[in-house]
Amino acid sequence: MNQEFKSGFVSMVGRTNVGKSSIINKLVGEKVAAIANKPQTTRTAIRAIVNRENSQIIFIDTPGIHKPKTKLGNTMIETAFGVISEVDVTLFVIDATSEDIGRGDRIILDKIKESKVKTILIINKIDLVTKEHLAKLIDLYKDEYNFQAVIPVSVMKNKNMEIILDEIESNLKPGPAYYDTEEYTDQTLRQLVEETIREKALRLLDDEVPHGIYVETEKMKLRKTKSNEEIYDVEVTIYCLRDSHKGIIIGKSGNMLKKIGTYARQDLEKMLDTKVNMKIWVKVKEDWLNNENLVKKFKLQ
Repeated sequence: MNQEFKSGFVSMVGRTNVGKSSIINKLVGEKVAAIANKPQTTRTAIRAIVNRENSQIIFIDTPGIHKPKTKLGNTMIETAFGVISEVDVTLFVIDATSEDIGRGDRIILDKIKESKVKTILIINKIDLVTKEHLAKLIDLYKDEYNFQAVIPVSVMKNKNMEIILDEIESNLKPGPAYYDTEEYTDQTLRQLVEETIREKALRLLDDEVPHGIYVETEKMKLRKTKSNEEIYDVEVTIYCLRDSHKGIIIGKSGNMLKKIGTYARQDLEKMLDTKVNMKIWVKVKEDWLNNENLVKKFKLQ
């Protein structure tokens, strides 16, 4: 007898730098969310799709919970909390090295309690702690909320990742496939380009600079070369907050910008399975973090 097909939306919430985007990318098997060892890497709600034999799971990766200092920061927090009450299941990701329930985790817990949503607790980075420490942390959180499940994982060691999908599927209701089974994200190609370039900037630039940038795809056109090969012509602008940042992004003799572009192009060519011809410009747009019109683009659609 065939099992009834299930589908649903799953939010991924947690403080900054607990590994939410890494978990999503590992579960999907494709790079759909920017990953960098820096806080506030994710700025908007990114949907990633996992197609299984009897289910379709749509993940929504949200910005990490942090103390906002700009309009963009406020928008990111609104997006993260707004998703919790509108999904079928929430994955609450915490860091296994935590000693107790910190302020950020407490705020998220309160939102989960308020929404009464089905929640699975994911404890990431278990490769960094002892079994005794992990057991204490599990007890601490179990006293706070009736989680559907508590799953200790390690993205780095690829441990227990499939268990997450099994547990989510068991908590979904029967439903249709919302997306084509070949799709793994609802991001447009332009958004994938922007996320990929921003991720490289986050990885390569000094701490102060990358969070003051945003990337805009000005042009993306598929054409055929004289030898009949397909190639994407992509033109992108990186906006930053001040001239000194512009100099750092470009680098001596343009070396930093060239490095960002090369790494981004290599990733995109793998994703698109097509050659990419990329041009990147850097422009200054002061205080864009508080520009209402620009910040709108980061709101949950």
